[in-house]
Amino acid sequence: MSSEMMNTKEIAAYLGIHEKQVYSLIKSKRIPSTRITGKWVFPKKIIDEWIESNARTGLKEARQKGRKMEGALLASGSNDPILDMLHTTMRESHPEFYIFSANTGSTDGLRALNMGYTDIAWSHLFDPNSGDYNIPFLPIYLSNIKPVVVNLFERDLGFIMAPGNPLGIRGFGDLLRRDIQFINRQKGAGTRVLLDYHLKEQKISPSKISGYEKEVYTHFEVGLSILSKEADVGMATLAISKLFGLSFIPITRERFDMILDQTTFFDRRTQAFIDILGSSEFRSKVERLGGYDFKQSGKILYA
Repeated sequence: MSSEMMNTKEIAAYLGIHEKQVYSLIKSKRIPSTRITGKWVFPKKIIDEWIESNARTGLKEARQKGRKMEGALLASGSNDPILDMLHTTMRESHPEFYIFSANTGSTDGLRALNMGYTDIAWSHLFDPNSGDYNIPFLPIYLSNIKPVVVNLFERDLGFIMAPGNPLGIRGFGDLLRRDIQFINRQKGAGTRVLLDYHLKEQKISPSKISGYEKEVYTHFEVGLSILSKEADVGMATLAISKLFGLSFIPITRERFDMILDQTTFFDRRTQAFIDILGSSEFRSKVERLGGYDFKQSGKILYA
């Protein structure tokens, strides 16, 4: 379908909800849509405007609920399997605190933080000019706040493919092969930014990669696409390859940070979250996954 129009399956993925919820929104007339030849379609431009116009109302409601639940933090941006583990450990240790997180990709996470839609942004944006992560993008995306960058961990990122790598994939050049179907991440995701950087460096045209235009929103979805044989290869973390029993070819070890306003950094909920990150209980859970380095974890990299 045209990139300007989305069907029900595509809009569900775009909004991060189940397709059945899309039909519920249509029925209650809460989402802009139109019907063409018996099928519901959604103009992307209008959907983006609808999301923005409703975001502040949703934020207000979430904060009101958060106050009732003795304090909630809103987070958005990139995703990683151990973020879920962090949230669980946080709830076990501090049941009075809540963190609600949305998988939007690194770039949109920073934009949401700048607009006041979220308290925390998870990000791993690579800047090829400096070789640094996240910090070079602060002047671009965070003009409205005084940001603090706290490292969470470093992680191994690479190609994942079927067990045993039956197609013999070795690097970016193999993505041009006609017998290989790629699964991509959405625009603005840190993994997508890194992919496009490597393709440009190796003078590989994205238009020649089968599956480049097919996007998913999380590392889990990349793994599921490989497992279900909808795709042959994608970029995800070593942890995902281990969880799904897939083969892995390393590309880089990248830095994954938590970015927030200075006022939020000193919030006791944030400090509790950072304490959990450094706890032996949490570290022992993560060690079994492998592919993570916590040498700078909890360190303030920019303030």
